[in-house]
Amino acid sequence: MDPSTKIAILGCGNIGLAIAKGIAFAGLVPTENITITRKSNESIAKFRKENSEPFVATTDNLEAVKNSTILVLGVTPQSLNDLLSSIRSSLRDDHLLISVISGAEISDIRSRIGNDKVEIVRAMPNTAIAFRQSMTCIAFSHPNSKAVEPTKQIFDALGSTLVVSEEQMVPATALCACGIAFFLRAIRAAAQGGIEIGFHSEDAIKLAAQTAKGAAELILSGGNHPEREVDKVTTPQGCTISGLNMMEHNGFSSAFIKGIVTSAEKAAILYKAKKRSNSVTEEH
Repeated sequence: MDPSTKIAILGCGNIGLAIAKGIAFAGLVPTENITITRKSNESIAKFRKENSEPFVATTDNLEAVKNSTILVLGVTPQSLNDLLSSIRSSLRDDHLLISVISGAEISDIRSRIGNDKVEIVRAMPNTAIAFRQSMTCIAFSHPNSKAVEPTKQIFDALGSTLVVSEEQMVPATALCACGIAFFLRAIRAAAQGGIEIGFHSEDAIKLAAQTAKGAAELILSGGNHPEREVDKVTTPQGCTISGLNMMEHNGFSSAFIKGIVTSAEKAAILYKAKKRSNSVTEEH
């Protein structure tokens, strides 16, 4: 990526800040070429207090748009329409819009900005992007989009990527973006078990987290199915199979699956619910 490229993250909450920090950490562009926007001066002041990176921080979305070529849309689904309405007059044909907003389709965004030439991409990273360890799914409006290269440059430098069809973006939200919380909760549960059997809290968390990291590496580097790796540590009448069976008797796999499916169902309606709400308001 050209180091002179300027990137704006509009609506910089947790995921937007993680993207900004990840881009800076990877050295894709100088930190001063990254602009983050927030709603109020108070939130900007809080950001300055909690973060040492010299990002440009402003409440002025229009100014951020004018000074940047890559725009990351990081607001909530409920705020997207208002954001697009406020910046549409400042969008140029050379702008690249990358949306990380759950449920908002490329066609929704295009109809709001009224510009057929602006490249629009959907991406769904997770907060591990701040440490260049995100699993990010990306969907383009068409396979030969000129947005493919710059978008993959950003997210390949911040973890792993998978290009998917737009129809798969909602499932990607549940499995990857929401999924980071599910795996963190599993680590917490393992640590709590460790405390109960005799470890101090900080040791239990470290042991659980590193074990989870090792388990992931067995799959990512070894290329085996998880159950094949499970078979390697389960012996007849052993302690591992006893623990696994107790977890399954109490619904471990079922609860995990149901959580992912429920999150996918909710992700699918977040933006659409806002659209329906606006339509009802306009009719009245």
